[in-house]
Amino acid sequence: LSATSRCRHEAMSTFGQVFRVTTFGESHCKGVGAIVDGCPPCLALTEADIQPQLTRRRPGQSRLTTPRAEKDLVQILSGTEHGHTLGTPIGLFVPNEDQRPGDYKEMSDIPRPGHADFTYLIKYGNKASSGGGRSSARETIGRVAAGAIAEKWLRGTYGTEISCWVSSIGDVSLPESAVPRGEGGCLVGWTRAQVDEYGTLRMLRDPATFHRVGEAEVADADERRKANIDAEVAAEDAFLKLVGVHAGASAAGVAEAAKRGVAAAAAGAAEALRAMPCYEDWQGGVYTHDGARLGEAELKGVDLASWRTDELLPLRCPHPPTACRMATLIRQVKAEKDSIGGAVACICTGVPAALGEPVFDRLEAKMAHAMMSLPATKGFEIGSGFGGTVMRGSTHNDPFVANPVGGKPGDSGRPALGVSSNYAGGTLGGISSGAPVYFKIAVKSVSTIGQAQQTSRLTGEAITLEAKGRHDPCVLPRTPPLVEGMAALVLIDAALLQRTRLGGACTTVCDGTRNFDPAHPWGDAANGAANGAPAAKKARKEGRRGGRGGPAASFATAAPPAVPHAW
Repeated sequence: LSATSRCRHEAMSTFGQVFRVTTFGESHCKGVGAIVDGCPPCLALTEADIQPQLTRRRPGQSRLTTPRAEKDLVQILSGTEHGHTLGTPIGLFVPNEDQRPGDYKEMSDIPRPGHADFTYLIKYGNKASSGGGRSSARETIGRVAAGAIAEKWLRGTYGTEISCWVSSIGDVSLPESAVPRGEGGCLVGWTRAQVDEYGTLRMLRDPATFHRVGEAEVADADERRKANIDAEVAAEDAFLKLVGVHAGASAAGVAEAAKRGVAAAAAGAAEALRAMPCYEDWQGGVYTHDGARLGEAELKGVDLASWRTDELLPLRCPHPPTACRMATLIRQVKAEKDSIGGAVACICTGVPAALGEPVFDRLEAKMAHAMMSLPATKGFEIGSGFGGTVMRGSTHNDPFVANPVGGKPGDSGRPALGVSSNYAGGTLGGISSGAPVYFKIAVKSVSTIGQAQQTSRLTGEAITLEAKGRHDPCVLPRTPPLVEGMAALVLIDAALLQRTRLGGACTTVCDGTRNFDPAHPWGDAANGAANGAPAAKKARKEGRRGGRGGPAASFATAAPPAVPHAW
């Protein structure tokens, strides 16, 4: 086909071959969403199955993210009935409620440095006049929603679980030694619930600089809200000033600090910060701004109740000391009207073996494709990644061992052999081995910042840009749901492709004597008769034998091809 002919057949906003997802919408249009085509029928599905992941990715979760206020409530428009999928396209829609296209008026002819504004313009000859259009992270809502559907099917079919966490922000990194490992030292990571629980901090504020205004003090709700915002801003400024003086002295050195006449101030700031409660973890552990845990001796005489606020910081780094350092860094970057990037790690457990289509559609190649299609991603590595380049083969090779969940190949859906280590990251030759699939993604800093930047108008005229709008100082805390969703889309598509290869001769779900009834699912031994399940079961059985016994058996007219084992 010519390039023109191919363009007529390829959907640029569609991902997947069997489980196909097409996303739509821009950052400031009426809404965003996705069309999911190829979802297996009779899967129990409501908005409640999708909403948790959208809530985890939505903006406005804390002061560490964009203040854009969106509920991101999903609506299922089509493809389900009585709470179950029909097997037809599923329409998903999320309205944009907090649109402010006016924030971008002054940037209509100024391409933002590092942003896709200019490349969209030269590619299409037109671009969205507000926000990032299709390059905005709002586009990922459709991916996350579709990924939640894929995850439910994968979990119910194979017991697959997908969990992603923040492994670094800027120069603050989660120690690899802190990541949980299983038998033989294989990395197993944290569950999603653990990532959310362990990776959330409570903000602590010095009562000497912060006081929450109550109803007794200010009766009017709006005035009280404004007073509390002012109090938070003042307390945040006091904290950042203290951290800044200490950090400035540390960076410049004592001698240089003395020359600037700030040595005494730096020493005072360091002393104050050394014992200052700044964050509290889920277990009540108290930490300083740089993640040092305060013991009973340091907290003696401190009334923690007066330091606690209602403000939670979901960093999604499940190692509290590291999360504290990340939080402080993001707060500093935000105050400087700048942004910062980092990396996330993801592990997929319960992945069935034999997924992936060599040679060009290897599982890790599809996974890399999916992850690098996300906004702001700049790198992908699987298993040992770039670190594996310094390892010798004698160390890097993962020895095969008898699978503990074992028996013959095909029993319990797992192969007879497993691996005692997992430097490969869960694939061999581009095909899943049954080991956890583990990878990392690098995410760059957000392009749109309030800090003055030198750039040019579309005419080439030099200009200084101070971007307006509401943007994340760091997108890492909201990245895990995006990664989990895309990983699920890759795995379900690979699984459905493999199932088409291994499918038996029978092509029907039932014998057609009655419509699906959620109260009596297909294959239900007690109630399946109401749905024609026994006849369909007999058809499959006869089909596998190549039999012709009766009307139901006529669904299968030929035996499946011979395979080494009876799957």
